[in-house]
Order: sequence, then structure tokens, then C-alpha cells
Amino acid sequence: MANFFPRESGYWQARVRRKGWPSQSKTFAKKSEAEAWARSVEAEMDRGAFVSAAPAERTLLKDVITNFRTDIAPHHYRGNAWEHKLDRLETRLGEYSLAALTPERVSWYRDERLKDPDPRYKDAKAAPRISPATVKTEIDMLSKVLDVAGKEMRIRIPMGNPVKNVRKPVSSPPRERRLTAEEANALLEACGKSLNTWLRPAVQLAIETAMRQGELLSLAWANVDTEKRVAYLALTKNGSSRAVPLSSRAIAVLAALPKDIKGRVIPVEKQTLHSAFKTACSRANLKDFRWHDLRHESLSRLAERGDLSVLELSAISGHKTLRLVQMYVQLHASQLAAKLG
Repeated sequence: MANFFPRESGYWQARVRRKGWPSQSKTFAKKSEAEAWARSVEAEMDRGAFVSAAPAERTLLKDVITNFRTDIAPHHYRGNAWEHKLDRLETRLGEYSLAALTPERVSWYRDERLKDPDPRYKDAKAAPRISPATVKTEIDMLSKVLDVAGKEMRIRIPMGNPVKNVRKPVSSPPRERRLTAEEANALLEACGKSLNTWLRPAVQLAIETAMRQGELLSLAWANVDTEKRVAYLALTKNGSSRAVPLSSRAIAVLAALPKDIKGRVIPVEKQTLHSAFKTACSRANLKDFRWHDLRHESLSRLAERGDLSVLELSAISGHKTLRLVQMYVQLHASQLAAKLG
């Protein structure tokens, strides 16, 4: 049963009482709005689908993000990329309540972010726009945060997770940058002349093992077994462990390395390695070549061997799905065709 009470402020309070349901009340500027709300609440109660919007209306997104930062993210993510995503979400959406995060509001965030300049460029006016892939990861992060609100904080959003009804930005095609034999030699030569003596072995190991940069820089000697020719990665980007097989060349590179007192195979910080690598690429006259392209180069070379299955490639690379691994095989379909005769 619904009752309506005029308030001194001129507003109207609607109150719905129904057996088996907690009492619900809400205040509106007009009585007609209060009556419409009460009818919708009673209809949802009749269907057994009513969810109170009060907790979602009281809780701001920034409060859920705070909970996510302290209790969830540190146990599920590596590095600090997730912190930057949460910062951007909190800056533009943090003051909205969970009930106010409609698909339209999330779409607005998507469109505004796609207009932002890439922060890696100093000149914001001349910088390209932020990549669709970056915006997609931020929206995916928002979806995870809202799921945590429902599962961990028991705050149910009446209309459900709004991200599920929003079109995601279309990602750019995957990079296909490969090194020619001349470029590979020029890069290794430039790395050998670098003041950073760890650069050349780091590049060599990246090509031989297909490790991600973070995995390589976190690798400890305690997790390298040269007799079994395996490097053990306790925690990788996708949250699982992985054993990386070591080629003869990788073993030779490791054997020539001095042992660092901290126990790391490549005792260099990420930014230091990035700067040295960027300089080496410039000296080698390599255009549009990034560190992550070394991983692509490594897996492409393994695919070119022709004696490794897609499952074996995925075991080496650490991809949880075969879609990304298949990309490397598809790049060399001409070689597969030659095998067919």
C-alpha cells in the first residue's frame, strides 16, 4: 500500500508498505512524481524483482573505488597501471552515486576520454588522441569496480551494471612491427655500445624468451635453473605463474652475466631501461620500434620454426587464450601453405 505525505518544504514523500518487503520511502518535488514512483515500486514487488535504490543512491563511486584500491586491486594486479585507471575514473565519475551511473553517463565518459591527448607527449596540442584500447581498459575497470560493489559491498544497482549496455571503443589493429636481419644486428650493436651494460643482455633475453619487460626485470637468479633450462615466473601479468624454457642462446647470455647482490638477473629499473633502449633504437636508426615489439619478434621467430604447435607457443608466451597466439601463426600462413605442397 502506498501513502503520500506533503512536506513543509512543498515536497511530497511517498511511502510504500508491502508484506514481506521492507518499507520504502522517497521524496519528490511533485505528487505526480511520487505516485509514479510508488506504482513502479509496487509493480516490481509484485513481480518479485524489486531492488531498493537507496544504498546505490547513498554510495558514491569514489567510495567504492577507495574500497577497491585497498581490498581488491593489490591482490589481483601487478605494477601500477590499475592505479592510473582508477585515478581517471575517480576524477570524472567519482562524485556520482552508483544509481546515477547510467549507460548514458558511461558513454559520456568514453566519448570525453577519446578526445583527450596522449599524456606521453609533452606538447598536448600536437599529441595524438588517447588510444581506443586505453579507454576500453578503463571502462572494463569500471565494470569490475561496480561488480565488486555488488558482490563484496552488497550494494545492488537497480538497473544492473551500466557498462554492459555501453558500446566499447574499437581497438586498433595489433602491431606487426618485425625486425629485419639488418635492423636486428644494428640494434644489438647499438645496445652493446650503451653506457648501460645491462641493455644488450636484456634485449637478447627478451628475444630468446618472449618474456614481457616486467617479467624479465623481476626475474631472480633463485628462479633460474640452467641445468633444466627453465626460468620460473611466480607471478605474471595475467596473474598466473609460468615456466619459461631457455634456449641455448638464452643460457649463454645468462652464463655471461655477473651476479647482482640483490639477486635479480637484470637489476635495472624500468624507466632506466626504457631510456637506454630508446637511445639505442635512435642510434640504430630504428623507426617506430618499441620494447614490447621484442616479444612479438620472439614469438614470430618461434612460429617461423614450424615445429611448435599453437598450444606450445601459448605455454611459452603465457597467453591464456589462443586468439593472440594464433595471430603470430597467421602472419606466416605462406610458410604453412608451402608445407601443404
